[in-house]
Amino acid sequence: MTDASTATPKTNARPPRRQQLDMADQLKQLQAGPDADSGTSTGAETPAQQPRQSRPPRQNNQGAGNQRPQRQQQQPRKQGAQGQAQGQGQAAAQPQRAPRKVNPVLERLFELYPQLFGARFVPLKLGVYEELLARHPEDFKAEDLKIAMGQHARSTRYLEAVAAGLARHDLDGNALDPVAPEHVHHAILELHRRRLQRANSEDLRPQLVARIAKAVEASGLDREAYAVLVRSRDENNNAVVDEALAELAQQAAKREALLRAFEASGRSEQEFADMYGMKHGEVTRTLQRARADREAPAAPAVEAPEAPAAD
Repeated sequence: MTDASTATPKTNARPPRRQQLDMADQLKQLQAGPDADSGTSTGAETPAQQPRQSRPPRQNNQGAGNQRPQRQQQQPRKQGAQGQAQGQGQAAAQPQRAPRKVNPVLERLFELYPQLFGARFVPLKLGVYEELLARHPEDFKAEDLKIAMGQHARSTRYLEAVAAGLARHDLDGNALDPVAPEHVHHAILELHRRRLQRANSEDLRPQLVARIAKAVEASGLDREAYAVLVRSRDENNNAVVDEALAELAQQAAKREALLRAFEASGRSEQEFADMYGMKHGEVTRTLQRARADREAPAAPAVEAPEAPAAD
């Protein structure tokens, strides 16, 4: 009897230190993936052996152990949101670039001539600097006006107006002679150089070739005269000019071939277009251009632009 009575309180007493260590090992085995025969049955029997409910055993925290990976998965999201907030805060904290200060002389020019220095830029007549000094001696100093006019002439908007071949204007807004072909050419090259600085790896050469080809046609010069006029020491620029001229020569050859085929066919333009599956308007324009190429004068007109270079 004495042995039985003493055995009962021992079962209700707290497990000895060795048993606690064994239970801890079993808990580690459960978390690490226990075998079906030993680990699972041990995890089910251990809570029944614990008399104190106020302090649950460690193995009952399996549910919490299963939730830890979820918290770990949510933590990067939280950190990402915090990182975004910090990045936005740093971007807002960085000082914004101050707007470029406008030259006061250019502001005064805009007040006096908004049609020339306002929202729309146009090429200015040669000698406009001297004319401005003569008209407004009280408004401008010679050196200040020279600097301001240089800034205006180097601006991208002004170069675009020159590259487009617009006519030069006087201070009264009257359109005068068109910009010289060499000035148009140099403006196109400068705009291309500036675009290259912003385009990274984009290939802008086809656009440059096409624009120079249009400038050649708009100049009224033949291809050889234009090449002589704009030839420079820059071999890259010369190669682009040669490529544009070669493309124009190929187009002219195609127009001439079409004109010859039309003349040999003995058909009307409409019948000829239907025969080749082309649009009537396209055939008409091409034939007109081919006839103009034939009638274009050769020697006198192409030699005229070379005179200033010879002097």
